[in-house]
Amino acid sequence: MVTKIRRNPRYKLGRKLGRKNMARELHRLSAIKVSRSLAPGMHADGGGLYLRVTGGAKGGRRWVFLYKRPSDGKRCELGLGGLGTVPLAKARKKAAEARSQLDDGIDPLQARRAALPVPTFGEVADRLIESLQEGWRNEKHRAQWQMTMREYAKPLRSKPVNEIDTPDVLAVLRPIWLEKPETAGRVRGRIERVLDAAKVEGHRSGENPAAWRGHLALLLPRRPVLSRGHFARMPIDDVPAFMSQLRKRDALAARCLEFAILTATRSGEALGASWAEIDRSQRVWIIPAARMKAGREHRVPLSKRALEILADVEALGTDGFVFPGQSRGKPLSPMALEMVLRRMKVTNATVHGFRSCFRDWAGNMTSFPRELAEHALSHAIGDKAEQAYRRDDALERRRPMMEAWSTYCCASSTDNVLTMIARQSIRER
Repeated sequence: MVTKIRRNPRYKLGRKLGRKNMARELHRLSAIKVSRSLAPGMHADGGGLYLRVTGGAKGGRRWVFLYKRPSDGKRCELGLGGLGTVPLAKARKKAAEARSQLDDGIDPLQARRAALPVPTFGEVADRLIESLQEGWRNEKHRAQWQMTMREYAKPLRSKPVNEIDTPDVLAVLRPIWLEKPETAGRVRGRIERVLDAAKVEGHRSGENPAAWRGHLALLLPRRPVLSRGHFARMPIDDVPAFMSQLRKRDALAARCLEFAILTATRSGEALGASWAEIDRSQRVWIIPAARMKAGREHRVPLSKRALEILADVEALGTDGFVFPGQSRGKPLSPMALEMVLRRMKVTNATVHGFRSCFRDWAGNMTSFPRELAEHALSHAIGDKAEQAYRRDDALERRRPMMEAWSTYCCASSTDNVLTMIARQSIRER
């Protein structure tokens, strides 16, 4: 007679539960194990505590606590510090505290943020500018952000970011809302973005007091319709005389402005020019796509006068930029070229307006083909289909045109210039 051995009915259930709860088993790592070389990845100690090992030359080991947020079940990660400063025992203690908070329905990450001192509006704004500047193509955007957040938003800068409410925002906007409508709109948008950043960092909650729709739109009067005209430009016949006076000025900003005019480029492109972009043997300036408004590389043929300017400024000594600013590693300020015009008492023109001067000169005073002038200004030519098939930038064909423009700008007699232009236009055809 065979006697059957009766097993405890909980045996199979216990085995299943054991496998299921392996991930919840505590203290799976040891001090010796974490001190040894571990493969890159996540190494579980149990109860949500992990040692993250990253590879590479800058690899490191950091403790993290993974959990699901009580409010919505979203997976979150709480950093507990590096292994060098937080040993295994201390990491386990921190993880236990986090689990205790979760048992009480508290989000550990939110609790940590709440315990930190609340930054001021100015501190959050400065951090946001630093994080955004990598995506800006020139220093002008940074300067504009800094100026508006420093000058117009000055009443908010020293205030804790979580205490800013609608009356505070209105106090900033109302004095300039009708007087400087375009500036006011930008200031409001930037304040809104700073406060949104503060909310993401955990320093604010609720609605944004700088939001427009359904909020400030109900409190502020309608701004006057903005009339966006063209950039003011100097009469084309006045350009040679102006350039003659400009060449007499010794300031580096004056040379930069002259260079920008002769190359028909935007001020930001000239200000940010680096020696690495200049190929004097080929007499060409190659502006990378990252610095161009259209996001594509632009080659500029350099006239004799443009090359002379480069030789002059190189003799002054540089640190990478063709037109370096006062701070090492920085180009001239975005306002430097405008200040040259102000000092010369030029009130009927802007720096950008000289591009329009070049275009009118090419179209009305020469026989150079339209597409060459458009190429010189880095404008898109034709529809998308034509742009897809026509990729040549006509660099060599543009050389006579840019030399003629330089000669016109440097001329003392317009009649002589027009004669020379006519000759070069005939050659071009």
